Amino acid sequence: MSETSLHPAVARVIEAAARKGVVLDIHYFEESTHTAAEAAAAVGADLGQIVKSLVFVADADESVLRTYVCLVSGPDRVDLRRLAAVVGEPGIRRASAREARDLTGFVIGGIPPLGHFRPAKVVMDPELGRHEIVWAAAGLPFAVFPVPPATLRALANAMVAPIAEERALGSDAVVG
Repeated sequence: MSETSLHPAVARVIEAAARKGVVLDIHYFEESTHTAAEAAAAVGADLGQIVKSLVFVADADESVLRTYVCLVSGPDRVDLRRLAAVVGEPGIRRASAREARDLTGFVIGGIPPLGHFRPAKVVMDPELGRHEIVWAAAGLPFAVFPVPPATLRALANAMVAPIAEERALGSDAVVG
């Protein structure tokens, strides 16, 4: 895709990274990268290298939602109790698909860690830091970019905290 024909969602991600001095290498695929497993297969990476950007909300008042974007490794799921403790929001919940789209400006499966419509607090699970390179959505369900975890943290202005559910040793995690 040429710079002039960029989809507005991808352009927003590229522009957000550029404001922090980072040039992203966007990879487009004909097949979907909507799920972590699809993304891992498309880029030839381990499932653990895939960044899931999951949206959670808490009521600030009757008309305003505080937005939280959680960055977790492909096989992991967010532990709501851990997340609530980390962000100090006992009433936090997973956003609906519509809320996620309205708050971030991106559809589920393409939600990137940066470039959201509304300000969001971003929390990154430390498990992502175990990899040299991770892959995150670039605004569409068929566009991703590789990034070192430390750069991802800086791009998303993320707080790093353990928010993933504990995994039993030797168990295979199901992508949620």
